[in-house]
Amino acid sequence: MSDEPVILINLLKVKPGKQDALIALLTENTDTVIRTLAGWKTTRLIASKDGAGVVIYSEWETSAAVEAMRSDPRMKAYLPEIMELASLDSILGSAALSRSR
Repeated sequence: MSDEPVILINLLKVKPGKQDALIALLTENTDTVIRTLAGWKTTRLIASKDGAGVVIYSEWETSAAVEAMRSDPRMKAYLPEIMELASLDSILGSAALSRSR
């Protein structure tokens, strides 16, 4: 088994004027649900400067941990609220390149 994390990128296209509300909801979800789940390592919320998008970057220990998160009833309860504020696309993968200065 690799020590490399599984990376989940969620790309959210935000409805006009709803970015702050979405970030507040995602923060609440991260603090009350995501942080409690087995296999979770880190989450970053990235807000576009134009208010039209949010990226959720998260690292998980395994793909199975991501699937468990997606099927968690608490997570499912948040999804309709999130979808009221934005559309969602996801990418699941691993790092192909990482560079730092």
